[in-house]
Amino acid sequence: MPKYYHDDPAWSDIDPLPQDDGTLHPLAAIAYTEEYSEAMGYLRAVMAKNEFSERVLGLTEHIISMNPAHYTVWLYRAKTLSQINASLRDEIAWLNPTALKHLKNYQIWHHRQTIIDALDSPDGEADFIATMLEQDAKNYHVWSYRQWLVKRFGLFDDEEELRWTESMIESDVRNNSAWNHRWFLVVGGRDGQAIGEDVVAREIDYAKRAVRKAPQNQCPWNYLKGIVRHAQLPISTLKDFALEFADMRRPDDIYSSHALDLLADIYAEQESKEEAERALHLLATRFDPIRAHYWNYRKSLLEQAGTAA
Repeated sequence: MPKYYHDDPAWSDIDPLPQDDGTLHPLAAIAYTEEYSEAMGYLRAVMAKNEFSERVLGLTEHIISMNPAHYTVWLYRAKTLSQINASLRDEIAWLNPTALKHLKNYQIWHHRQTIIDALDSPDGEADFIATMLEQDAKNYHVWSYRQWLVKRFGLFDDEEELRWTESMIESDVRNNSAWNHRWFLVVGGRDGQAIGEDVVAREIDYAKRAVRKAPQNQCPWNYLKGIVRHAQLPISTLKDFALEFADMRRPDDIYSSHALDLLADIYAEQESKEEAERALHLLATRFDPIRAHYWNYRKSLLEQAGTAA
């Protein structure tokens, strides 16, 4: 049922301010509902007066329920919370179901960052994120927020965070968002700092085990190559592993186009032009013909001296 303020005694002291469209007859006026237009009129009025109060929180909650993408409303709500010293835990309790109703809304996540930053504690956030990812395991906003939590609270070396990425990958080895988060934990968020040999060995082993579960899944192959390159190891380090899935002597026993792609890089690095061309030919004609132009382009690069495939 619509909610109006003009007949509410609690708002009798406020004269709503109408929206200024710049002209009496705008060419493309937005057809707001009467309820939304009135609520925004009252918000403009309290903003003009710099009012921060419990009733303003109620007003912003009402408007957000109708239009959760209105960033000005979120900003004023955050300022109101700060000005009246409202309970931030209560705000999180309100945000949780609101976020579940609007899974793709960016403003909700920016607001949540503001609140958690002020609370100076990530307590309870892991459980909430798990609930959100049950609805959409690859929700960009949720994963970005998780990275913010890691950076804000220094969780790069947190064993529980690493185990969580493993659980997400185990539930779906093709979840590129989970692989990306693991990379952020291990490498990406460390501002270029080298990782130890023990970590390199651990991550190589982890990615190899994931490849063996699904050889045609590109995520662990990319992760594996990324770790090797970050550690400044020769890409040929992975040659024997790639051959497990793509022995070009037996094309009928090739199980992964990504292994062929890797072998093309390795043979090019080793200046084994004929073998590199053979790997790329198999990709173009048999194992990934939809990208034949790309693989043929890679073959043409082999003709250029000193250019890797």
